[in-house]
Amino acid sequence: MGKSVKIGYTTGVFDMFHVGHLRILQRAKSLCDFLIVGVSTDKLVESYKSKTPIIPYQDRAEIVGALRYVDRVIPQEHRDKFRAFREIGFDVMFVGDDWKGKPVFVEAERKLKAEGVEVVYFPYTSHVSSTQLTEVLREIENGSRFS
Repeated sequence: MGKSVKIGYTTGVFDMFHVGHLRILQRAKSLCDFLIVGVSTDKLVESYKSKTPIIPYQDRAEIVGALRYVDRVIPQEHRDKFRAFREIGFDVMFVGDDWKGKPVFVEAERKLKAEGVEVVYFPYTSHVSSTQLTEVLREIENGSRFS
């Protein structure tokens, strides 16, 4: 009988890909054998952030998929982590600790743990974020950054 493969799952928008994204994916891969990454679709991001990502979904998915730490990229079309577990099947889910205690994760974590799925929180990279990068770009575009 062969060794069982530990499947990991994480999600993100991955807009304006930066070192925080890279570190989460590196760390996630170090804790599983096969890493599946759900990249949020433009439609999903628009539905809860009320803004369109700077980088279109196809490009973000291609960037994430090109990383050696990522074994499979799938579109994240909803934020229901338990539903994702039912659709995909994974043993461990990796989440930034900025989500810990948020309503979207509290119930999902309880349900996942009941199914034997481990939820691992990683420290949020506070010194850089896609939101910060986007704000700087918009300031430059509007001419207010250097005036």
